Amino acid sequence: MRRSTGRLVVVQVLVVALFATLLVRLWYVQVVGGDSYQAQAENNATRQVVVQPQRGLVVDAMGRPLAANRVTWVVTVDRSQLTRLDAAKQTDVLGRLAKLVDLKYDVLLDRIKLCGEEGAPEPPSCWNGSPYEPVPVAQDVPRDVALSLSERGEEFPAVAAEQRSVRAYPRPEGVNAAQLLGYVSGITADEYDAAREADDRTLNAASVVGRAGVERSYDADLRGVPGTTGKSVDSRGRVIAEGAAVEPEAGGTLVTSIDARVQALVESQLEKAIKKARTTHDDVTGRDYEASAGAAVVLDPDDGRVIAAASYPSYDPEVWVDGITDRQLEALYADDSGTPLLSRFSQAQLAPGSTWKPFVAAGALEDRWETGDRLDCSSGLQVGNRWFKNYESASYGSIGFDQALAVSCDTFFYRIAYAGWLAQGGSDAEIGVHDPLVEMARAFGFGERTGIDIPGEASGRIGDRQWRQDYWEANKDRYCRIAKRPEKVKSAYLRLFAREFCADGYVYRAGDAVNFSIGQGETLVSPLQLATAYAALANGGTLYEPRVAKAVLAADGSVVRKIPAKKAGKVPVTKKHLRYIDDALLDTARTGTMAWKMGGFPLDKVKIRSKTGTAEVTGRQTTGWVASYDDDYVVVMMMEQGGTGSGSSGDAVRAIWEGLYGIKGGTVDRDTALMPNARPPKALPRIAEDGKILPPVARKREGDDG
Repeated sequence: MRRSTGRLVVVQVLVVALFATLLVRLWYVQVVGGDSYQAQAENNATRQVVVQPQRGLVVDAMGRPLAANRVTWVVTVDRSQLTRLDAAKQTDVLGRLAKLVDLKYDVLLDRIKLCGEEGAPEPPSCWNGSPYEPVPVAQDVPRDVALSLSERGEEFPAVAAEQRSVRAYPRPEGVNAAQLLGYVSGITADEYDAAREADDRTLNAASVVGRAGVERSYDADLRGVPGTTGKSVDSRGRVIAEGAAVEPEAGGTLVTSIDARVQALVESQLEKAIKKARTTHDDVTGRDYEASAGAAVVLDPDDGRVIAAASYPSYDPEVWVDGITDRQLEALYADDSGTPLLSRFSQAQLAPGSTWKPFVAAGALEDRWETGDRLDCSSGLQVGNRWFKNYESASYGSIGFDQALAVSCDTFFYRIAYAGWLAQGGSDAEIGVHDPLVEMARAFGFGERTGIDIPGEASGRIGDRQWRQDYWEANKDRYCRIAKRPEKVKSAYLRLFAREFCADGYVYRAGDAVNFSIGQGETLVSPLQLATAYAALANGGTLYEPRVAKAVLAADGSVVRKIPAKKAGKVPVTKKHLRYIDDALLDTARTGTMAWKMGGFPLDKVKIRSKTGTAEVTGRQTTGWVASYDDDYVVVMMMEQGGTGSGSSGDAVRAIWEGLYGIKGGTVDRDTALMPNARPPKALPRIAEDGKILPPVARKREGDDG
């Protein structure tokens, strides 16, 4: 009995202690921590919805929009909510959704799979963003379909329809400019994670980021800062009240130096020239020219800014906006479609042909040659055991540098290069020997990237002694194996080449030197590099890094930051020699290789200096070049497998110059020129109070009235 009573007392004590603990805890929760827990409970009923900012505009130098935004209805699927449904319900919801938005069920299923997970297709068919963000599965959905989905939330759990701002490319004046502008696409999971680690508030799981062109280079200026809006929801997830909101900050307006009217003219003339070349017979190969691709660049030589740059073939940047298909992506990379993603004005690397000769002339004149020196422009020249002919075997007798540039005499420059090669020690010369022609080419920026403010630029190369040594070391093992076991190779040419290359492929021979002097052999340049070098000839010797962007403006028109021109250096050429080369290139259009395309052009008023080039490539048709400039512009055009320089691009280059100055019937009319007063504007566009972008105030040309 006593034992039972004792046990009962223990139980009673425990019960009292338990109730005391509960009472104390209840008092703490309701009184001491009441405010805190109430706030947490309210937070549990509030969902933060990210509000995407407007991506900043990209405008041309006159304020015309090149990249803008448009509003569209987008349907999304929330993966986290979808997985709460059973498998049968998921299939039913997605199946009905696919029919409603006119998608195949398998395509819809692929779009909500995370890239990299088991069974997921390759990007962009899968979701490459955050797993916690609703996945956009359909864009540009009809308004009635979007509203129907919004009203039938219980029938379509995990599905939402909302209006979003997406990138648009308005094409003012019909421009494409894809290689300059680039494109945007959704942020990847890795980029999202990196942004969170860096506490980058400008990026979230639904952000789009620039992938090429200025969209990529100036992405941080364009993307803006997302906002948030809190929504109070009930237990079923229905919105019952709006919460506190943080307004998004729109991205800045990027002002470029591109002029849409010039860009449109350059694009159309490049395409026209290529299509014309494809109907022109090539006497060498016995078939029409392939004219497989081309590029053109217009620069302001005063500061290196890009006024226009075109690449053919090109692509529509809007194909990325709604999620590019596998077929579209394959076409952008396909050889048979001309690899449109390749930006040929900055990434194509080709032999420059005779457009190279002014820089060789500069190197020779700064070394030991004089402007009064004369050499024989014979039909050919024997160098070692090889006969190097003048183009089309023309012969002009004894001439100077000026005429050699105007008529593009190869043998004149062969003699310059061969004499230099011998003076340097011939085949026995050390790699670091002083070579004035190579050193001058490097001083003009060849062999290195120009530094343009768009990504992916190619560096080109200079085929000098150092390149020859590096190439031999990188490939000698392969060719030496062939040389040791020649019976394993069917090609007699390859067996012979391998034996010679293995033995002394590092030797820089006389043939390499003379080929270098006329822009043939192993030297490769991009159209942009060539244009930048000619700009240095035009402005008196200053080499600039090309720039597409000029400034970033805020919504009120104030300047957030200017993007200044940047000098890359000064070429080591005296003013006397620059003037001499300049005068010589004037004759190219008057009496030289460009003259047959410039008849009736007012060369006395618009003093165009030019140089044509025809580069021969083994196994391919010739690449044609025209490089030209005056005090205000540089115009360069290149066509792969299109014939001679003037023959392939001469008419197009002339048409561009006529547009730049408003030339009609041999008369200059600056009022009809493509840019105000026929000059690139230096001032920035203005933004009015109503948000409209206005053109800059035109600058006056010296000597103009008013």
